[in-house]
Amino acid sequence: MQKLTSGEKVFQVFNYIFLTIISLGMALPLLHIVAQSLSSDLAINAGKVGILPVQFTWDNYAVVVQDSSVWRAFVVSVIVTVGGTFVNLIATASLAYPLSRPEYIGRKYILLMALITFIFSAPLIPNYLLVRSLGLLDSLWALIIPSAISAYNLFIMRSFFLNLPNELVDSGRIDGCGELRLIWSIILPLSKPVMATMGLFYSVIHWNSYSSALYYINTRALYPLQVRLREIVITDQFGEMDTFNSLLNISPEGMKMAVIVVATLPIMLVYPFLQKYFIKGMLIGSIKS
Repeated sequence: MQKLTSGEKVFQVFNYIFLTIISLGMALPLLHIVAQSLSSDLAINAGKVGILPVQFTWDNYAVVVQDSSVWRAFVVSVIVTVGGTFVNLIATASLAYPLSRPEYIGRKYILLMALITFIFSAPLIPNYLLVRSLGLLDSLWALIIPSAISAYNLFIMRSFFLNLPNELVDSGRIDGCGELRLIWSIILPLSKPVMATMGLFYSVIHWNSYSSALYYINTRALYPLQVRLREIVITDQFGEMDTFNSLLNISPEGMKMAVIVVATLPIMLVYPFLQKYFIKGMLIGSIKS
């Protein structure tokens, strides 16, 4: 084992302290939210809640669970996230793979157009007019189709495909594989890391998005969870929660924190299962041999 110099030891200590401060800055607000969601209304109103619950109670979550509007919005978010991520992966891979192959003519011009969309995004009004002309307004497709491909994710996936050995592609073609069979049997099995990485990126974007729903969705039954959360946190529109609040004398702040935890928990539970693919995909996609 190589012995560290005094300068390297100082840097290591400084690095640990710096990363610990950053980690605490991210974790403490989340712990405070969880603590408030599990505290009584008296403790919250008195300002006694820090990072640990005071006068522990499940009442805030009981109210959230019994609110059908929250569950309806939760189901909509799950549909948009799962369906949207599936469309994203298919669309991005379908464009990234041919852009990584030297035999496809015109790929440089397509890359240039993708780069232009990465630098200059379309304004809101043209986007709205396009969605309306496609007949997607007030449907969940309006939350999926316009964001089918991210230029940033496209370049990462293309970089990954560039690092795949050309010998595998050539051997597949020699064995008689067509393009679709080649992609399905050879390319995609080797692309699990980058597909998991892009899937995580896309799913987080879909799960946290609310502006698209505000622009394109008019029916409240189609609102995703983040829009319902925005109503609760910003405008205090509790809906069915007001009835339970008046009966149980529950703090509005506690209910807000409970909804925030419910909205954040799914992504936090999914990430540990994709972490190894996430790190591997980012490293492989960033190296060009």
